Amino acid sequence: MPSAYLVLILANLVFATSYAVTRVALDDVGPATLGLARGAIGAAVLAAWAGRGLLGVKLSNPDRWRVASMGVVGFAGAFALGNWGIARSTASNAALLITVEPTSLLLLSPLLLGERLTRREALGAALALVGTAVVVVNGIPGFTVALVPHWRGDLLLVLSGIAYAAYSLLGRGLLTRYPVSVVTAHSAVWGVLAMAPLAALEWRAGPAPAWTPRAVGGALYLGVVITALGYAAWNWCLERVGASRVAIFVNLQPLVGALLGVWWLGEALTAFTVAGGIAILAGLHLAVKGGRRG
Repeated sequence: MPSAYLVLILANLVFATSYAVTRVALDDVGPATLGLARGAIGAAVLAAWAGRGLLGVKLSNPDRWRVASMGVVGFAGAFALGNWGIARSTASNAALLITVEPTSLLLLSPLLLGERLTRREALGAALALVGTAVVVVNGIPGFTVALVPHWRGDLLLVLSGIAYAAYSLLGRGLLTRYPVSVVTAHSAVWGVLAMAPLAALEWRAGPAPAWTPRAVGGALYLGVVITALGYAAWNWCLERVGASRVAIFVNLQPLVGALLGVWWLGEALTAFTVAGGIAILAGLHLAVKGGRRG
């Protein structure tokens, strides 16, 4: 159990870098094209990891459709909505609005999966969410001035967060019956198949993608590190600790995203960012301690 928590912390620290990398790559490549490239690279790595398991493990017909749904929603849907959202908003907003994912998981896991948190875990989750809200709204309830001008992109980012949550909810039961590598690889392939038509429409409607060195580097980083390694680590942890518990750790991403904004984009470090970060870290500590005793 503790090793899964360590993987979750490291994975979410890495996930937090994806928004800035995506923002840079989108200057040269369209959102759907970048999503397809990222998905194809990730699927190739995941298929190599699964190896013979892709052919040797037989999925039942209902489970085959469920894996397909994971790919369409959690890969194609999440990538497309996320990229379109970042293109119309900012990388910082994308990192902040990922809080939709853990909120959705915490609310829906008890209803759909029957998962329950211990009291200490629930307190830690609540504290982490409060800290995240402080970081997101910069201490002001509701939407702040910084978020309102990008409402169209922000709405797409919210839908992307829901799509990521749906991926975890759909996959939780499958991961108890099949190897993590097989489920992750199958869903990635389905995601590529679903993303291809969107990329084709983008190619017909807009300018051709410019595969500059930074675009190629961004696609490789997003495909290998964020998609292949990230989804594999996520599903490995999801199998061991459950959707409601992995959700708590996603709250690291807004904090790290905001700090990256300070360091990389020159944004101001506010007292609310510091206070929210302390609350997030305290909540994660409570959640981990509660999980070990529960």
